[in-house]
Amino acid sequence: MPIAPPRRPDRASRGFDPRPYRPFLGAVSPKGLVEIYAEESFRRSLRWEDGRLDEITQSESAGVGLRWLDGAHTRFVAVDARRPASAGLSPAEARALRRLAPGPLRLLRAPLAPTTLRTHSVRRDPATASLSQKAGWLALAEKAARAEGPLRQVSLTYGELQKTVGLANSVGEVFAEERTYLTFVVQVTAEKNGVLQTGYEVAAGVGGLEILDRPGLEELARLAARRALAKLEAPSAPAGEMAVVISSQAGGTLIHEAIGHALEADSVQDGSSPHFAGKIGKVVANEKVTVMDDPTRDGHRGSFHRDDEGTPAERTVLVEGGVLKTYLYDRRTAAAAGRVSNGHGRRESYAHKPIPRMSNTFIAPGADDPEAIRRELRRGLWVTRMGGGQVNTATGDFVFEVEEGFWVEDGRVKHPVRGANLLGNGPDVLRSIDRVGSDLGWSVGTCGKEGQGVPVSDGVPTLRIPKIVVGGAPA
Repeated sequence: MPIAPPRRPDRASRGFDPRPYRPFLGAVSPKGLVEIYAEESFRRSLRWEDGRLDEITQSESAGVGLRWLDGAHTRFVAVDARRPASAGLSPAEARALRRLAPGPLRLLRAPLAPTTLRTHSVRRDPATASLSQKAGWLALAEKAARAEGPLRQVSLTYGELQKTVGLANSVGEVFAEERTYLTFVVQVTAEKNGVLQTGYEVAAGVGGLEILDRPGLEELARLAARRALAKLEAPSAPAGEMAVVISSQAGGTLIHEAIGHALEADSVQDGSSPHFAGKIGKVVANEKVTVMDDPTRDGHRGSFHRDDEGTPAERTVLVEGGVLKTYLYDRRTAAAAGRVSNGHGRRESYAHKPIPRMSNTFIAPGADDPEAIRRELRRGLWVTRMGGGQVNTATGDFVFEVEEGFWVEDGRVKHPVRGANLLGNGPDVLRSIDRVGSDLGWSVGTCGKEGQGVPVSDGVPTLRIPKIVVGGAPA
């Protein structure tokens, strides 16, 4: 029986009118800044597990967040509006919020006018496909996975999030933006003689259903199944210190954790990133290494036109030729450093205050031939898929799972391995990288920090690390 598509939120208003918030924006101390961040969101997900549609969830939300910013001091409050954000605050809400204002107040003199909505490219609107069609895609993906061999479990999730945000502040800046996020996740489990192995694939980005065409749900399901089945037959990874080549197809988890968080300006300023504090203009990596964060990349999961404080998005060169150039700033940390924000103030929702965050972080491609890098590996690990990881920004120490890896001798791939981990220190690894390929591959995720999750993507070219500790079975 067909599943009826649920009601979508009313999107008749294709812009943002800050004028209903004018009384509220006047609540600012002489030296401070006050901003209103309004948001409407619509979220839907389908979870398919072992031959059936297990769960459908759908939610809508609307609300506003108000922030007073006065130097290093911040006051923040959020209101769950339960109505379109374009309706503004009720008189009671406005009075309650004004009572929270710090210091003496002055009237807002900057002009406020409605602004048009900026959007991202959506070639195939998710609303053009019914829920029954989307459930059918998941069924086909499971069929494709199980065709690869016997699997104990197949779990698939399709998700879409449409978020419309608007911001106005007491210096007269106004913007509005709509972001559509698509996500597909497949995880399979294979079993043999009581041993379990998993395979995982994900496709995600800012845009429409076209995101799921690259390379397609069925092909992603097949890839995850092949990986799980191959690991059942693979020996445990050898343990010890060795050379490791990380393929571009492995994804950029390593760079995200090894240096990304440590270059967020709040980590530098609060002392939790001592390896990079005060190092602007200093060598922090091999001369072949250039690290960028770029929210302007079309269709990437971490992309936006303006950050969640209204600062225009821009490509930020963090490390150039091994030399540290800057940090990731929001307005508050930029003001503390005597700088201008470079557009990395992000928040999970209207209920959260903005903090410095990554967007699309990557090591820029180099001049080395990716195939030659692998062929030069005499004895070591070739990583073709990174798993999850953890890092201590204070020490730089990290541990990462290897989702898929192969043992290589004299440049030749011998066999897959399972159970490998990479253990090292971020600053040390950045200095030791001695080959940087001309390719570039990406991974996607949701980055957590201070209780907030924001969509990100991470990229690396093929890299060689001459010496790093691999955790596995004793060699």
